[in-house]
Amino acid sequence: MRIDIITIFPKMFEPVLNESIIKRAQVKGKVKIFIHDLRDYTLDKHKKVDDRPFGGGSGMVLCSEPIFRAVDKIRAKNQESRVKSKVVLLCPQGRKLDQKIAKKLAKQKNLVLICGHYEGIDERVREVLVDEEVSIGDYVLTGGELPAMVLVDCLVRLIPGVLGDKNSLNFESFEGNLLEYPQYTRPAIYRGQRVPDILLSGNHQKIEEWRKIEAIKRTRLKRPDLLKKRKGN
Repeated sequence: MRIDIITIFPKMFEPVLNESIIKRAQVKGKVKIFIHDLRDYTLDKHKKVDDRPFGGGSGMVLCSEPIFRAVDKIRAKNQESRVKSKVVLLCPQGRKLDQKIAKKLAKQKNLVLICGHYEGIDERVREVLVDEEVSIGDYVLTGGELPAMVLVDCLVRLIPGVLGDKNSLNFESFEGNLLEYPQYTRPAIYRGQRVPDILLSGNHQKIEEWRKIEAIKRTRLKRPDLLKKRKGN
């Protein structure tokens, strides 16, 4: 999988992309991630990427020209290897990111992520270039960089071969619209709190039954809305 990220703050990504699972996935060749500084795609000698909105209003709007140029160059390069690019805009107006959306996006060969900023982007970018808009929640951030990092982290771990345990993805929160069951590790007793006996029994069938029950109980307590989706399926 290849991920291209268009941003005006490329240095923000260095600490995230060079640590933990994302770094290991790149080293193993499971994903290639490229950061594109939007200012490199402007023809303005001052590398200006924003301007005042027509009709007046507060703030600045990202110009269409450098974004079009960046996407065109990325797509042209990928067409050489016959890879179709899907363009995703990170913005508050997008569909709220969930595991279902993440699984769909993780199947793409190439994703081009556009990080919005300021008061937004020129609407022509959304109308012509963007295939999908994604938000990470109903709140406003200063830009799309942090949402892009969240999306990348979410996607990379879904790529086959990235996680060490092939079963890890099958027992996580939001799989099957359930939150994950309680987890424990050594010591078995700590400050008077004991690990449930069933987990120490060695009876794997009983353990799986217990985990499913606990996942349902936890979901009912913390996210009852997920159970409604589960019934709807």
